[in-house]
Amino acid sequence: MNSEQSKTNWGQFIPLVTVFFFWGFVAASNDILIPVFRKAFDLTQGESQLVSVAFYVAYTVGSILYMIISYLTKGDLINRIGYKNSLALGLVISALGTLLFYPAANLGSFPLMLSGLFIVALGFSLQQTVANPLAIALGPIKTGSQRLTLAGGINNLGTTIGPLIVSFAIFGAATTGSSEMSIESVKVPYLVLGAAFILVAVLLKFSSLPDKPAAVVEEEGDVKSSRKSALAYPQLIMGMIAIFVYVGVEVSTASNLPAYMEKSLGFLTQDVAPFISLYWASLMIGRWTGAVEAFTDDMTMQKILRFIAPYLAFGVFLGVNKFMNHDLTPFYVYALIILVLIVADMASKGNPARMLLIFSLLGILALAVGMSTEGMVSVYAFTSVGLFCSTLWPCIFTLAISGLGKNTSQGSSFLIMMIMGGGIVSWLQGTVADSIGIHLSYIVGVFCFAYLAFYAWKVSGILKSQGIDFDQKISGGH
Repeated sequence: MNSEQSKTNWGQFIPLVTVFFFWGFVAASNDILIPVFRKAFDLTQGESQLVSVAFYVAYTVGSILYMIISYLTKGDLINRIGYKNSLALGLVISALGTLLFYPAANLGSFPLMLSGLFIVALGFSLQQTVANPLAIALGPIKTGSQRLTLAGGINNLGTTIGPLIVSFAIFGAATTGSSEMSIESVKVPYLVLGAAFILVAVLLKFSSLPDKPAAVVEEEGDVKSSRKSALAYPQLIMGMIAIFVYVGVEVSTASNLPAYMEKSLGFLTQDVAPFISLYWASLMIGRWTGAVEAFTDDMTMQKILRFIAPYLAFGVFLGVNKFMNHDLTPFYVYALIILVLIVADMASKGNPARMLLIFSLLGILALAVGMSTEGMVSVYAFTSVGLFCSTLWPCIFTLAISGLGKNTSQGSSFLIMMIMGGGIVSWLQGTVADSIGIHLSYIVGVFCFAYLAFYAWKVSGILKSQGIDFDQKISGGH
């Protein structure tokens, strides 16, 4: 493997993670748009989840378009136009989508709003296909999943800030009394976002990011990866289902939370934003914890950072909410729940399959507690699902594309295609909520975590039969 590159290339990695920030900002802001649109357009819970459907299904459509274009032009599109150009192109497509928010808000059109979100996510689909394997490739393979975790941590800085800024743009200052909102106020944050997309596209175009990362080039000549298609690998097929249900449970837990807090606990829509922010901050807390190995090889330093990183991320969440004038009192107790995450992270010993198993079981436990309790205890339980989802994406991604060699970018595209689970599972839970109530509808997430635990158990054997053993890789790195 790429042996000369023993250190992470920070000069290239830092510009790359700006796109991860954007994905997070927009995805989490959708959770604020859902209750706003539900009231403004008088929708059922199931219909309001069309926001998630439009956004996440676009990833699938994007991946299919990428494959069709690659097939028709007889060559992999990204390999041909280069990784850097593909990222810039994806950002321009997303910027075009934000422009639709202007006429959509003026006309008060729900379908036009959905179309805007769809195009934004279409651009994200191309960005994701490029950026995930690129994050793994910009340094030693051994810390590839930790680098992806770190990029995810930057993504969650976006998810923590997004709901607060969009909520502020729609409702104004965090005043509990007034619930005046105008659908037209959605315009400004999305137009500013569009301008930011264009700016970053230009910056990336002139950055030192490689057009074709060395790890992918080297693997093209790899003897082991002789299979014709990425779909010939069982770890990828099962990993595609895993990405579908993982993004599903991550998104639906958050996107149905405002309705649960409003209907069952009597919260006002604008008072839900800090809790949505806490949910997505939980992913940041977990990812900053999981990323410590990308920074240092020193085992003692890693142990210290495992305790510092999550509370530093929690501090960022508290700081942002303090800045937005939100009451912090309800959140201090959450510091105790973070300890569970730290213990689980240590128990997984950096093995992605073991981590996936432990965190999936904790996710089931969190949802079970949430469904069997009332009041704020249930809110904290549902919010902590974010902690246990936090490192699952890099675990699944790393396990699913391990050993794919020259089929890596094709495999990556198949995985990005399955992000549609975020929309389908959210809609499913919203529909289940319309029939059995929002509180019990979280049973949908339990089934998602159950499959993830099964995949974690099964994939280790599949990879070992192909000569890939993460425990050996990891012990070799210590």
